[in-house]
Amino acid sequence: MYVGAELKRYCWLVLPVLWFAAALLAQNETGELRVTVTDPAGLPVPASVELISSSNQYRRTFATDPDGKLIAKRLPFGLYRLEIRHEGFAPASELLEIRSAIPLEHRVTLSISSVDTTVVVSDTGTLIDPHRTGANHRIGADELRDRPSGQPGRSVVDLVNTQPGWLMEANAVLHPRGSEYQTQYVVDGIPMTDNRSPSFAPEIEADDVQSMNVLTANYPAEYGRKLGGIIEVTTARDARPGLHGKVAASGGSFDTADGYAMAQYGWGRNTLSLSGDAARTDRFLDPPVEQNYTNQGTTGSFATHYERDLSDSDRLGLVFRRAQSRFLVPNEQVQQEAGQRQDRDSYETLGQLSYQHIFSPNWLGDFRGMVRDLSASLWSNPLATPIVAAQDRGFREGYLKATVSAHLGHQELKAGVESDFGSVQEGFSYLIANPVAFDSDTPGRFTFSDRRQDREQALFVQDLVRLGNWTLSAGLRWDHYRLITDESAFSPRLGIAWHWPAADLVLHASYDRVFQTPAFENLLLASSAAVAALNDNVLRLPVRPSLGNFYEAGFTKGLFRKLRMEASYFRRNMTNYADDDVLLNTGVGFPIGFRKAEIHGVEVKLEVPRWGPVSGSVSYSNLLGVGYLPVTGGLFLGDNANALLSATDHFPVTQDQRNTVHSRMRYQVVPRAWVALGGSYGSGLPIEFDGTREDAIAQYGQRIVDRLNLDRGRVRPSFSLDASAGVDLWKTDRRAWRVEANVMNLTGRLNVINFAGLFSGTAIAAPRSFSMRLTTEF
Repeated sequence: MYVGAELKRYCWLVLPVLWFAAALLAQNETGELRVTVTDPAGLPVPASVELISSSNQYRRTFATDPDGKLIAKRLPFGLYRLEIRHEGFAPASELLEIRSAIPLEHRVTLSISSVDTTVVVSDTGTLIDPHRTGANHRIGADELRDRPSGQPGRSVVDLVNTQPGWLMEANAVLHPRGSEYQTQYVVDGIPMTDNRSPSFAPEIEADDVQSMNVLTANYPAEYGRKLGGIIEVTTARDARPGLHGKVAASGGSFDTADGYAMAQYGWGRNTLSLSGDAARTDRFLDPPVEQNYTNQGTTGSFATHYERDLSDSDRLGLVFRRAQSRFLVPNEQVQQEAGQRQDRDSYETLGQLSYQHIFSPNWLGDFRGMVRDLSASLWSNPLATPIVAAQDRGFREGYLKATVSAHLGHQELKAGVESDFGSVQEGFSYLIANPVAFDSDTPGRFTFSDRRQDREQALFVQDLVRLGNWTLSAGLRWDHYRLITDESAFSPRLGIAWHWPAADLVLHASYDRVFQTPAFENLLLASSAAVAALNDNVLRLPVRPSLGNFYEAGFTKGLFRKLRMEASYFRRNMTNYADDDVLLNTGVGFPIGFRKAEIHGVEVKLEVPRWGPVSGSVSYSNLLGVGYLPVTGGLFLGDNANALLSATDHFPVTQDQRNTVHSRMRYQVVPRAWVALGGSYGSGLPIEFDGTREDAIAQYGQRIVDRLNLDRGRVRPSFSLDASAGVDLWKTDRRAWRVEANVMNLTGRLNVINFAGLFSGTAIAAPRSFSMRLTTEF
């Protein structure tokens, strides 16, 4: 649905007013609890406070200050069990609900206890969220702490990949529910819409993450631009007085070594946190052949957070982060024999500013902004084949957002405005080293350079209404996008849930209208008239935003008051379906678009938050995705390029893996030792290979071809079994030493991720490997 010129002019007039009338609320759905503990006479009582939510995977112990006060920040929306205890007083236990960004003020009066009482910490009543209008998956502190140590650059990606609906292709590229490069990270309330896989951008280190929330439907109206899936990441830590921190070191197969350190100091109303990490490995990407040629990589980052409560109503926050990665591109057999070396690097520098103000007990505002610089380069030595390629691209971004939030009886209202202004720069060149691999009319040299301004704005309003056992969420968003094309759209969002307490059941359904902007990577190259020199037959169309209608219906069911089952059916209908292609044989990909795609599937997750010594989850996803020609955007070369404008064929989308299973179960053997067993299964992705079986064997080897079903056009099923064990060497209230050991792919099975894909090429998953990790907290 597109707006006209008059409405555009009106929105531009309203935009400055909203900047001054509203302030930004941190984008992810979190709230704040302020507790005051007193005795029967009203005097303050310093106490121990336990806060538990099974549905949010949240369990944490706090201590009030000498005035009996406590502030728990950044609590995911949901139900919490509050347990308070102090020697000489009877313990108190209450069920609270956090549903608004406006702080919840709660006063607890402890009664005098005549006998000693044992406090049994309970999560009763927090297993399911009765007001959740769509499925979402929380990754809490325990899961982050006990995660298996994997390859550098993938710590967050590996955790997201265990959630239903997510598929990880070669080089840790995430695809939610069949979407290509439409994943959005929201880091401390700031959206990042570029590709965050390790081959494109430096990672966000999981040790820096305090909690994660993973969404694939029922998006609030404040989210836009990239809506295949959303990963909300919180890195900021709760303030605690004094010095405390964490140091971790790990190592394992492929000469992998990783180190992380964090220190935080709290004084008065101030909190300062410093963190840094560095890693190296001989297996950074997923290689195209088993020999794992030229696959070294290093990563590093440094971050600092400062937060000050200027008053009970005002809070200031500052964040600075610098990260980098440097790695080699793995060679195929022919490239290795020729002596090819291709280097890539990526650097990211960002700064964030936030300011929050509470106008009244029912009104809150906040302002948040970010400046960011991201660059990526590729260069080749003279022995590269079949092409010597070089690339230097970058993206500079400024982001501002303002919202106002209100708690009005049964309603939670939020309205806001955001603006993103950036500069995209691309440089690319090649020299053909092996002319036999190309058409005779392909130029031997090519050079490209361009820079464009990106301007995007949005307005939104959303409401959450609770009426007894019914919950309704509704929102409306307007987006304007101007880079290669200039387009605008309205996106309504609706969700509904009904809670049946006697059955411990929540039924929910949602509808999301989405407006998804094209990927940044090499968009200027794909849109440039200069590429007409590459071939006598060139089709070049502007890549337009994708429009989609997303539907979901499902339920959340508590079982035996200890297990939680979530099941959903989803359907996505998209026009201008976004995909990617590769330029000649350079490995440089760029966005393209098809007329439409239809994707539907079923997802089920059974989770045991904590049942005695057992915890863990099992998830299953079934997906069917079909794309339809003709093409509607992008760059196409060759004799068949123009035929793509009139083609009417359909094809399986590249993420069309019909069956996917992930599981991990953890058992607490004794209070200080645990073991875990995990596994993953994938029924196989589609392949595109025009040669014979003999051709495939000659190029890739017998073992890899044995993992293909060329008749069906599919990679054969993959399976991996993993095991972990951990021991608390020393643990007190203030200090802990922990060691963990992991063995991945216990059976040593050869798993092929992709084969001969247009963009992802051929990629082999890691063989049997091990790692150890030592962590100390103080």
